[in-house]
Amino acid sequence: MNEKKEVGEKAVDFVKEGMVVGLGTGTTVLYTISKLGKLVQQGFYIKGIPTSKQTEKLAIEVGIPLVSFNEIDHIDLAIDGADEVNRELDLIKGGGGALLREKIIAKAAKNFIVVADSQKVVNQLGSFPLPVEVVPFGFEMTMKHIRELGGSPKLRQKNKLPYITDNGNYIIDCVFSELKFPEYLEKRINMIPGVVDNGLFIGMADIVITLDRDKNITIYKRGQDLIST
Repeated sequence: MNEKKEVGEKAVDFVKEGMVVGLGTGTTVLYTISKLGKLVQQGFYIKGIPTSKQTEKLAIEVGIPLVSFNEIDHIDLAIDGADEVNRELDLIKGGGGALLREKIIAKAAKNFIVVADSQKVVNQLGSFPLPVEVVPFGFEMTMKHIRELGGSPKLRQKNKLPYITDNGNYIIDCVFSELKFPEYLEKRINMIPGVVDNGLFIGMADIVITLDRDKNITIYKRGQDLIST
């Protein structure tokens, strides 16, 4: 059973004709985009706005018409994955390096749907290192300030060089021994000079599509308790 495919394709049920859809980044929402592309090829009309260059390339390949922010005045629905989701539907995102654009699009959307396989559901956020997007200038000092908040930061690398986001920034992956107050931590990290944004998405997800312990697709809405499997 391919859990990512199951939940990724299920999200398509929420997409209606004529919508402007935020298209997320990652291995789960890839299935959402692929299925949307097949529908578009059959005459289903939507407009997409991608969260990354990687997603933009995929959307073009499958035939989804794309728009930019200067062409629209709203986003009806954003669909994206998560690296972790807790029982309150709060998230850690950014493993794929697109957290800033993902957060901009999720915040702009009337509804934000998260697709996550059962392994991503946790009782407490923090096992997955928290990605923080930072400007390159002075990143060493930014890391020092993160340490002062109790984090263990590590500069993300690719081919032994700093990983560069679509926005030209670095990503610092931060391990926190305890992440009991994610809303507080999100704000404290974003107050550090040099930080652009971080991968804590607090109070943003309206719906989470995942699987229960019996591997049945389950849909949780904000306000419902999502219990880890």
